[in-house]
Amino acid sequence: MEISATGRLEVRITVADVGKRVSVRRLNDPAPPGEKFTDTVGVLASWDDGVLLITRKSGETVRIPESSLVAGKVVPAAPARRRGPAASYPELARVAARAWRPVESERLGEWELRAASGFTRRANSVLPLGDPGLPLDEALTVVRGWYAERGLPAYVQTATGAEGTQELLCAELEKRGWTSEVTAELWTGALAPLADREEPAGVVLSRSADEAWLARYQRKGVSEVALKVLGSGASVWFATVPGEGEGAPAAVGRCVVDGRWVGFAAVEVDPALRRRGLATTVMAALARRALDEGASAAWLQVEADNAAARALYAGLGFSAHHAYQHYREPGAAAPAGNRSP
Repeated sequence: MEISATGRLEVRITVADVGKRVSVRRLNDPAPPGEKFTDTVGVLASWDDGVLLITRKSGETVRIPESSLVAGKVVPAAPARRRGPAASYPELARVAARAWRPVESERLGEWELRAASGFTRRANSVLPLGDPGLPLDEALTVVRGWYAERGLPAYVQTATGAEGTQELLCAELEKRGWTSEVTAELWTGALAPLADREEPAGVVLSRSADEAWLARYQRKGVSEVALKVLGSGASVWFATVPGEGEGAPAAVGRCVVDGRWVGFAAVEVDPALRRRGLATTVMAALARRALDEGASAAWLQVEADNAAARALYAGLGFSAHHAYQHYREPGAAAPAGNRSP
């Protein structure tokens, strides 16, 4: 916190600091025992009508009454990560989008509107990179109409926690009543250490998702639209570890090689066979293929509350690059049974 020469806490931020990363301390009212103050660090998204909106790295927006402030200052950007390949948010957002293509898309300025009959939020949301070419309210009206024509709720995919991410847009959406759902993170890591693990045995690689692979994939009754999404990308590979007899495979996975990047997705293991290294076996086999095709860096997406997956990926050398969220339009019901980002 900012402390003056006299030892007193001071508020050294103003409305002019909107868009900057700040650290503030406020009074708790009412205050639990021993918790008189609360500290918040994030991007100052707005300061209107006596209320500050600060968006944290996780994407959470905190509303702070101006009257409760006791200290505040602008702070430097978060230090660069020491693990994982260097990459900007826009680069990763575009690579990830190319690896999970919708069946229909349309441009709104620099925004991309994407639809795939409701199969995953990623393929049925706006990717707002850049300027939509319209004032925000007008752009959101166009967005809601476009999705309504397709019988879908409107979603906007935003990112937080890295240079060039969209904390300000998150705050504007929240002020307009849009609801954040299913926070996830994009993690990155070096490819060679994963590919150099003990050579995986018994993994079958294919260019398409066959019936056996789909039998293990977590989404039942995969539609033709879903198959198109799963098969989209520059160079797509599916991995299968056969199970016993004629049952579903023991494990499956998918990757998309795109230039220096490979993205991993749909890594699924038979619940009865978990904690035996099968997920690592699948990813190592895909990593070796990606390395052969010239990739050197890897990315994947994991939900914020999936502790088991996060532990696995951290052990394989991955670390979080940024968080992302999907904001649902006001008044629209969330799709039934579709929790995946």
